[in-house]
Amino acid sequence: MYAVVRTYSGAGASRLFDVLEERKRDVEAVIREVPGLTSYTLLRSGDGGVSVTVCEDQSGAEQSMKVARDWIQKNAPDTGASAPAVTQGTVLLQIR
Repeated sequence: MYAVVRTYSGAGASRLFDVLEERKRDVEAVIREVPGLTSYTLLRSGDGGVSVTVCEDQSGAEQSMKVARDWIQKNAPDTGASAPAVTQGTVLLQIR
């Protein structure tokens, strides 16, 4: 398995997470289309938020980044949020 963590902070990030919360059903629909999706978590932090995507392989995780970027550009371009800090890698342990 492979995971991608996207951390949104700074100017506009809180507003972006307002939009994501308002449209979470739409977000869920597009993320569910990612090939090999294992899990997805979206959480709000003090100044923005974090998304965590786990997929069966790296290509699915990379596709999730494209889907997220495209959705934000289409549905939340006026939030002023910067590109996220991205951390990605092989999953060593996942407990459910």
